[in-house]
Amino acid sequence: MNIIQGDLVVATAGKEKNDIFIVLDVDDKFCYLVDGKRLKINKPKKKSLKHVQKASKIPFPKEHLEKREEKLNAEIQKFLKERKKYVETRCH
Repeated sequence: MNIIQGDLVVATAGKEKNDIFIVLDVDDKFCYLVDGKRLKINKPKKKSLKHVQKASKIPFPKEHLEKREEKLNAEIQKFLKERKKYVETRCH
């Protein structure tokens, strides 16, 4: 399954295991994750693609991620809060 920018993912390993994130960027082996609280737009978490699982077909809008504005952290938090119940029932 291809993971792209804006996807909602669940960490499957590490101290963030079972937490949900939005993919900010992706390269060959890694993705960069944000949650709007601890992992903000200006300091994403680098995580191996092997250690994340796509959690939802509804992505965060890519055009918002392209802007990289500070107020985006609040939008990310709101989006994750709305999708959290769905993801928890589906992935855990």
